[in-house]
Amino acid sequence: MRLDMLHLNPAHLVDSNMCNQGVLSAAASGLSEFIRQKGADVDRVLGISGINPELLISPTLSLQLPNYCKVLEQAALVSGCDNFGLHYGQQFQPKSLGLIGYIGLCSNTLESALMNMTNNFYLHQKDTLNRMVDLGDSWRIDYQVQHGAILTRRQDAELTMGMFMNVIREVMGPHYSPRAIHFEHTRPEFWQEHSKLFNAPVYFDQPFNSIIISKKDVQHTMPGRDSILLTVILDTLHLLNRASPSQCLADQVRSHIQLELSEGEPNLEKIAHDIGLTSCTLTRRLKNEGLTFTHLVDQVRCELAEHYIKQKNIPISEMAFLLGYSEVSALSRAFKRWFGVTPRQLRH
Repeated sequence: MRLDMLHLNPAHLVDSNMCNQGVLSAAASGLSEFIRQKGADVDRVLGISGINPELLISPTLSLQLPNYCKVLEQAALVSGCDNFGLHYGQQFQPKSLGLIGYIGLCSNTLESALMNMTNNFYLHQKDTLNRMVDLGDSWRIDYQVQHGAILTRRQDAELTMGMFMNVIREVMGPHYSPRAIHFEHTRPEFWQEHSKLFNAPVYFDQPFNSIIISKKDVQHTMPGRDSILLTVILDTLHLLNRASPSQCLADQVRSHIQLELSEGEPNLEKIAHDIGLTSCTLTRRLKNEGLTFTHLVDQVRCELAEHYIKQKNIPISEMAFLLGYSEVSALSRAFKRWFGVTPRQLRH
């Protein structure tokens, strides 16, 4: 991004065949090199994740969101760096984030930067919740991927919190300490590193991935504010999103199922209402796709169970709760059906 963009029509910045399919490739800026730095085979990681390396060349090309989240998880697995997303996010400077990063940098104050980024984040990344919640004397910046095909997204969450913190630290300095950091995933093995790098209390198993920051702190002026360039960037983002596909019904239901699991057994009527359908209509439309609500609940649980069982720091009793079971015995019966063994047998 250069200041001579000010003399261009936004339409000139976007190829006629481009549209945002999930997340703009700027979110993976420098990913290949970072994977190499962590000692992993880039071609292997990208291949397993179904990502064409050519899509990483331009920040206005895009990736499917499930592939993007998968490549971060695979990079952590193949490199042996459990905190891969955390480290990648810490070095991810706002300019590298492309259009959404420049929206923050060109805003007038830090508060307007965070508001402009959260209000327009859906243009940068689909099927994602991003908002600012007023807590009185502070703001809570929430982030959560809500795509039904994405069940494991810890690395993306830690990366994105780092990205937002780097926008804040562009103004407040590299050692700025927010009030708190929240993550929706369970506490990882090397969690102390999170507190050190964010320079703040870090809490896990929270409803959302969040940064809590004092309202007094966000009144600072952004050093690179530029209202004209901000307008151009917003126009460009809208052009990139002019023909983006929406998430299919099954994936919407899967997203809601995952959110409901922490409260117990997912409820068909409630999820149908949240999507804007009657339970009968939802059942009929799923049937037309060869699916049932019960099957989707079981599928989501199975996929999450396969992920959780590899996390040695998650007790089996807690795993039962995370999957919406009230008793460990119910989890054991489900494991035998899915994998032919009990959770303890599979973990050992």
